Amino acid sequence: MRTTLEIATDSFPIRGAFVISRGAKTEAVVVAVTLRRGGAMGRGECTPYARYGESPQSVVAAIEDARSAIESGVDAAALQDLLPAGAARNALDCALWDLEAKESGVPAWRRAGLAPLAPLTTAYTLSVGTPPEMLKAAQAAAGRPLLKVKLAGDGDAERVAAVRAGAPRAALIVDANEAWREENLADNIAACARAGVRLIEQPLPAGRDSALSDRPRDVPICADESAHERAGLAALTDRYDAVNVKLDKTGGLTETLLTARAARELGLGVMVGCMVASSLAMAPAALLGQLADYVDLDGPLLLARDRDPALRYEGSTLYPPEPALWG
Repeated sequence: MRTTLEIATDSFPIRGAFVISRGAKTEAVVVAVTLRRGGAMGRGECTPYARYGESPQSVVAAIEDARSAIESGVDAAALQDLLPAGAARNALDCALWDLEAKESGVPAWRRAGLAPLAPLTTAYTLSVGTPPEMLKAAQAAAGRPLLKVKLAGDGDAERVAAVRAGAPRAALIVDANEAWREENLADNIAACARAGVRLIEQPLPAGRDSALSDRPRDVPICADESAHERAGLAALTDRYDAVNVKLDKTGGLTETLLTARAARELGLGVMVGCMVASSLAMAPAALLGQLADYVDLDGPLLLARDRDPALRYEGSTLYPPEPALWG
């Protein structure tokens, strides 16, 4: 039976702005695919990321290039060789998982070899700003159990101290998005230790992170931009304590599940992360959350509107997706 492929580019306004070391944005632009076969429909969503040379146009073009194979019935296993890791493969891979779940009546979590999905506690992201701005943002989010603090390099010690003052009981993880340098690395790690930060994400630029090698530190370090697929994980173990696995980076649920499990085998902790995107993008990542030490799936919480149906959030608690959304 032939599969039909539909592609759409959607935009979701962000509540306020989302600011990291590389810039700010006020909307999340995503690419969604819908696969139809017989009476069943499967959906997937990805977020093109300029950091990896992607744009909505390039991702749509990559999906179009795969149209013939997809409509001829390629499955998720064959898709891994059809497209490289990245956003385009993610959207198609997640749509195939959803389609096959709808066709078989077997939920995606069961096909992934997981136990029934449990609710997750997600981090809530605070955009980078001045210390007074971040103090105010931390005070507003102080009731949440886990905050992810975006940093920007110079002045980060003051930013971390301001967030800790504003949210004295919250657990903190920080994300420098490659903004630190060797000369301020020790001071910034020390500032994070003083604030009781539990995890530092990607402090140094990917490819220029050798200063982390076998370095004693008081706060565990997590790779993001330095970590993509399984093949590169073993080379990270002397520099990092954990890896942030993301569907858009790794290229879909199929490879990301394998990557998370491989990280565990290497003794690395696992964080499941996301881009700012809708509930459709978070739903398959909720499966990965079952394997993670830290969950950062707050994308829909940062939007002014979401898809309908959407994931259910109660505060920072994320509930498993309903089949009407995905899986």
